[in-house]
Amino acid sequence: MPSQHWKFALFPILAALSLLAQQPEATLAPTPPMGWNSWDAWGMTIDESGVRATADYMAQNLKSYGWQYVVIDEGWFIPKQPDTPFDLTPDGRYTPAPDRYPSAANGAGFKPLADYIHSLGLKFGIHLVRGIPKSAVANNVPIADSSWHAADVADTSDTCPWNKDNFGVRAGPAGQAYYDSVAKLYAGWGIDFLKVDCIADHPYKGDEIRMIGEALRKTGRPIVLSLSPGPTAIDKAAEVSGLAQMWRISDDFWDHWGPWAGHDWSQGLLGQFASAAKWAAVGGPGHWPDADMMPIGNLTPHPGEDEPRHSRFTPDEERTLVTLWSIARSPLIMGGNLLALDDYTLSLLTNPEVIAVDQHSVDNHASASSDKLVRWEARPVSGPGHYMAVFNLSDGPSAIHWNPLSTTKVRDLWARQDLPSGRIDVKLAPHACTLYLITGPPPYEIASPPAH
Repeated sequence: MPSQHWKFALFPILAALSLLAQQPEATLAPTPPMGWNSWDAWGMTIDESGVRATADYMAQNLKSYGWQYVVIDEGWFIPKQPDTPFDLTPDGRYTPAPDRYPSAANGAGFKPLADYIHSLGLKFGIHLVRGIPKSAVANNVPIADSSWHAADVADTSDTCPWNKDNFGVRAGPAGQAYYDSVAKLYAGWGIDFLKVDCIADHPYKGDEIRMIGEALRKTGRPIVLSLSPGPTAIDKAAEVSGLAQMWRISDDFWDHWGPWAGHDWSQGLLGQFASAAKWAAVGGPGHWPDADMMPIGNLTPHPGEDEPRHSRFTPDEERTLVTLWSIARSPLIMGGNLLALDDYTLSLLTNPEVIAVDQHSVDNHASASSDKLVRWEARPVSGPGHYMAVFNLSDGPSAIHWNPLSTTKVRDLWARQDLPSGRIDVKLAPHACTLYLITGPPPYEIASPPAH
């Protein structure tokens, strides 16, 4: 891996930071959002009972560590019965399929479910593919609270490459009115998070991002906007930072280290190191580069890709994933089934010292690399010390040796204990990592790549 790979996009990043420095301080998503998304474990099959049970588990076991968003991914408006029309309002907006979400019957939408999730002290989110339903266009339905109709809104030359249910939305007053109506309905249900798909890449749809962002702001409700999939182009850093709270830095991420045969579009963990490094300088309060959901633990009963399984990541790779996401300050969105969570994966999600790196650190960056090892560094927002993560990217073991100053303290954040005498002397297994908090008088003597 080239030692300068994170510097390829320096100038677009500096432009983004300059623009953001002129903006008022963001209040929505001041730290990377933490939560759970249904796609990696349930695909398009989850129903109301599964969502409620997952929310119960999060409230009882994860909320105290900062986990708060419960997000239903694609297909919540698709009935269980095959070849049954999607559920739409008379003015062309998707509503939950009542045979999967019984509380949504009689026009209630997701409000009863959102109310339940809010009663647990959690937040609720849904997924939406950009655009207007083709059936709404075929019937030229009126657009709510406007004089426009669906035919005025739709760009019939534009559909998502992998989802043909919608037409794109034209930029202009009619398109804005449609997205305003969608945002108003969903805000009325009480959503706190909207993941919009087929918009950040394949292709990038800047006009629709702007209209959706404006529509959400008009509701007056604080709703996190998450853009998917990636890779979002780095030259769009300034734009997406001002329009959304999260945007994907890669295509869909799944449970494999390197390439996945037959799934060339899928981002592996090895490839995510360069993606995260490229975007690290852009993240900050209210705008977070998103490395995607974490496909760890049990990917059952109906994962969004491939057969039901326990994550193919080894335990070391799972820890490496959580460490990279944390020191890069990516949103932490769990993808595995919380209702079938194993003890090891639970331990990865409930280490407060690691979570603190994700939620409360600054100056996060990849600082050195060799043919085997990559190092990331950061600083706590408050208090003394210096975070250092070292990752073994090779397929064989690698050793780390470091002799600090005698007054320096080294804390192993995963073990949650101080190292005797502060000396680092560890042999990393393939694809494994370490994560330390180093405190003591500067310099910390970590300016050169660790020995191996």
